[in-house]
Amino acid sequence: MTDPRFPRRPLLLAFGLLPWLAGLPAAAADQPPPRLMLAKVYHGDVRLADYWVSEKYDGVRGYWDGEQLLTRSGRHIAAPGWFTAGWPRQPLDGELWAGRGRFDAAQSAVGRESPDDGAWREIRYMVFDLPAHPGPFDERLPALKQLLAQLDVAWVQPVEQRKLADRAALLALFRKTVNGGGEGLMLHRGSSLYRGERNDDLLKLKPYQDAEATVVEHVPGKGKYAGVLGALVVQTPGGLRFSLGSGFSDVQRRDPPPVGSQVTYRYTALGAGGVPRFASFLRVRAE
Repeated sequence: MTDPRFPRRPLLLAFGLLPWLAGLPAAAADQPPPRLMLAKVYHGDVRLADYWVSEKYDGVRGYWDGEQLLTRSGRHIAAPGWFTAGWPRQPLDGELWAGRGRFDAAQSAVGRESPDDGAWREIRYMVFDLPAHPGPFDERLPALKQLLAQLDVAWVQPVEQRKLADRAALLALFRKTVNGGGEGLMLHRGSSLYRGERNDDLLKLKPYQDAEATVVEHVPGKGKYAGVLGALVVQTPGGLRFSLGSGFSDVQRRDPPPVGSQVTYRYTALGAGGVPRFASFLRVRAE
């Protein structure tokens, strides 16, 4: 049972996202989710020469359908008119990014029902693919660069892609990226077509793994956490329940994510029964 001492106001309110989730016009909220190419986890068992490597940007996934920006769940993103002015009529796939270590800033800007010009001037659209292009990624990449060069907008940039000689070079770049505040790396198979599914054509390399779950219960805290949240009991899409007791700020413990909300957690590996090891709260999933 949810402890009645804990307020049910969602943590999303702190980020200015409640109006976005509750007050959108029906037409904007009912967009079908775009069929996005999704990544699996890199485990080192691939032929590295087949892949392009880029930084993994910690922002909000943004899909441009040729007319409007959508989240991965199909929600309309209320970007300022100047931000998308002149964009091509063909789909783009990328990340709305505010810089390393600034996910909250990106999420706050993207989540508002009415765009905040000042917040959006800190956002860049880092484009990594052309979903409607019929060719493999080896061909989509130069086409993307040419398209964005013609657009010539400072806040719309192609994600830098590179080839690496071997796994040692990959791990060296990974360490440099993470030590510099980056989230990790992405590996994209050059011969792959754009397919709206999760497969080995797109891989992510991060210092931890993450996943989503639904909050099903608040556990009251004890000791120094008496009177506030001690842990969340969450449930994965597969029905597994476990507790998240770390990763929360003091503000989040006083005003925790409500039961029924979606949260992202991080973990190091899966233990017995598939339970995530060293799992900790990362953020409320606002999409």
